[in-house]
Amino acid sequence: MNKKHGYVFVWPISTRVIHWLMAISFSAAFYTSFHEHLLHSHVAFGFIFVTVILYRIVWGFIGPRYATFNTFKLKPSELVEYFRDKVRDRWRKIPAGHNPASSWFTIWAMVVGTAIVVSGLLLYGVQEAKGPFMDLNGENSQYMFLLDDIHKYASYLFTFWVFLHISGVMVEQFWHKTGMAWAMVTGYKKTDGEDTTVSKKLSFFAFISILLAIGAYFFITSSNYNFLTLRKHNRIYYNEEHYTFYHECGDCHKIYPPFLLPKKSWNKVMNDLDNHFGVEITEANISKAKQDSIRAYLYENSAEHTTREASVKILKSLKGISPKAVTKTPYWRETHKNIPRSAYRDKKIKDKSNCFACHKNAENGDFDDMNIIYHY
Repeated sequence: MNKKHGYVFVWPISTRVIHWLMAISFSAAFYTSFHEHLLHSHVAFGFIFVTVILYRIVWGFIGPRYATFNTFKLKPSELVEYFRDKVRDRWRKIPAGHNPASSWFTIWAMVVGTAIVVSGLLLYGVQEAKGPFMDLNGENSQYMFLLDDIHKYASYLFTFWVFLHISGVMVEQFWHKTGMAWAMVTGYKKTDGEDTTVSKKLSFFAFISILLAIGAYFFITSSNYNFLTLRKHNRIYYNEEHYTFYHECGDCHKIYPPFLLPKKSWNKVMNDLDNHFGVEITEANISKAKQDSIRAYLYENSAEHTTREASVKILKSLKGISPKAVTKTPYWRETHKNIPRSAYRDKKIKDKSNCFACHKNAENGDFDDMNIIYHY
């Protein structure tokens, strides 16, 4: 028996909460993906999205009436007839459960959503060397560009699919007058059928999933590094690792991590000490033995000898050139192109080479996205 005359109770509260969690988490993750310093938040929203995607897949097999995949209308002929009926009959009766269009939308959203979360988790490990798959950063680093493309374009495809979905709901709401837009708010559809019911076991599973999704977000954002966001590459303390490099180079300027340039670039730098960015360095300043020690250290720790994101991307961008400064690399120019020139007139920055003004702990080789400081 229906609780509300003329309406069918289709979507229980747990389904509605999960639906909006998916919408909010994807939208927030999509927005934060365009701001590098918000990567930590992007990952936190991503874990909500992961949880609700997994929930929806499981729910499709064990869920209540109208939620399971075996009730979906997936025959191509049904989809064609559905759109024909929309054109022929403005006032046709809508089904209580998924219609052919929403059936296909849900399946496709699960497929593309899975591609997003799998590529995202792998990318977080391979490129950022963080998270559950951080150990994949290494010989697999070459795949970061492929994973990035999959993650990015799957997200664009999902966004396009969402706009199609919203458009369909709006057509139902304002043309067919079915009140569809409120179904995921009230749980009721204006149609015929039997109200859905949810067992205590299913309700428990649903609300545990919701708590896990929300809990994952707050767990990640409550600290910089935990088992979900742990990183492989930690800060480097150059005064302990190579005191000569730290002391001799650090006397005149802050230490630039060797992994920011390839061996050929460091070779140019060390072979041109008589004009070291406008300063003459002789054996009277730094002995030959110390120069050789610094050179060897720079070679051993150059961009070719690490799989840090910056190193891999800098090397890929060079294409045969070997600039003496990281600010001359195509990768640096691309990633900093949106910084207004006025920013370099800020007393805290002054020059493009001052990585340390915007990258907290850069002198320790720490270029973590969450440590980016904006001065403009």
